[in-house]
Amino acid sequence: MVGIKDVARRAGVSIGTVSNVVNRPHVVSAATRSRVNSVIEELGYVRDESARQLRAGSSRTLALLVLDLGNPFFVDVARGAEEAAHDAGLNMITCNSAQRVDRETSYLAMLAEQRVRGVLLSPVGTADESLAGFRRSGIPYVFVDRKATGGECCSVSVDDVLGGALAGRHLTAQGHTRIAFVNGPAVLVQCREREEGVRKALAEAPGHELSVLEVAALDVASGRDAGARILGISPRPTAVFCANDLLALGVLQAMVAAGVRVPEDVAIVGYDDIEFASAAAVPLTSVRQPAARIGETAARLLIEETSDDVAHEHRSVVFSPELVVRDSTRVPRR
Repeated sequence: MVGIKDVARRAGVSIGTVSNVVNRPHVVSAATRSRVNSVIEELGYVRDESARQLRAGSSRTLALLVLDLGNPFFVDVARGAEEAAHDAGLNMITCNSAQRVDRETSYLAMLAEQRVRGVLLSPVGTADESLAGFRRSGIPYVFVDRKATGGECCSVSVDDVLGGALAGRHLTAQGHTRIAFVNGPAVLVQCREREEGVRKALAEAPGHELSVLEVAALDVASGRDAGARILGISPRPTAVFCANDLLALGVLQAMVAAGVRVPEDVAIVGYDDIEFASAAAVPLTSVRQPAARIGETAARLLIEETSDDVAHEHRSVVFSPELVVRDSTRVPRR
């Protein structure tokens, strides 16, 4: 690797002069600056930014650790966070815990070793296990898609109880009395709150039955498996609410493959309103979360917290979800 000493030796100047050309070119004469830049280009010298930041004691890198990069919702969260970081002149790296506590713990330990500026975190479970060691690093963090408790940090989330209730009320208003809820792992707070919301909606309209099917992962394959299980329930539910859109797309695939009409025989509601929801063979009704805004807002809170120029107090930002009605629930039950 070409170092600053190599550039100085080839250009016939001091190391300090090369440093000035790279970091403060205005203090170097035009002729010297031109000579040094020519050598930099010739040798392919690249400034060691990590070493510079270590000496300065301030990193320009934020990290985003999400539950599942296979879920387009988190891709949109990352897009919003990266945009805010870019606007602030900071870098963003993204890590995927794959809903595993051990991977989350490993990534947080690595990020602490790298002394990143701050971390945006969508925790697995309670996060107490993985955060225990990370908290000792003193690196700020913000919860994403999860409410913080006790004011330990900033957080940006969506009212998932309301989101579940919106889906449940929509289905009961359509005349459905037998409803299935395809839920993700119980360790995820978001899933538990969405179930709480749909139960709340059904409690407002007595005489409704709710069948809960828990799956191991929030993906299309798990949705197909859940769809097969729903087909075996007797009497079969006339509506299915899923904890996210990937599950809903899997359920939709299972129904279509079995010759079950959507929404005439079974209505389906998803959650997140990812791009694929509207592009499905039967466009999905879904509870929309402002994913990019969640990421952007969380990143701006973290940037504020890590800035020396702004007074910061921990805040909890909660967005309200929105029900987007499409063809998968449009036909009312008789």
